[in-house]
Amino acid sequence: MLDALADSVLEKVRQTHHHKGRVEGSPQDGWLVVDYGSIVVHLFAADLRNYYRLEDLWHEGKVLLHVQ
Repeated sequence: MLDALADSVLEKVRQTHHHKGRVEGSPQDGWLVVDYGSIVVHLFAADLRNYYRLEDLWHEGKVLLHVQ
C-alpha cells in the first residue's frame, strides 16, 4: 500500500508541478520518504505513524497537504 501511495504522490506532483521526486525506504519497513529537496513527504504504516508522531515533533512546521 505504501508503494502505491508513493507512486500516486510522484505522479500527481509530476503532472501538476513538473518536479521529479526520489523515493527512499522500503514498503516492508513501514516507512517511505518521497524527497523533493526542500519538501519531503513521509508515508507511514499506521503502527509506525502512531509510534513516531511526527506531527508532534514538527507542530510548528507548515503543513502543505494532509492525506488520510
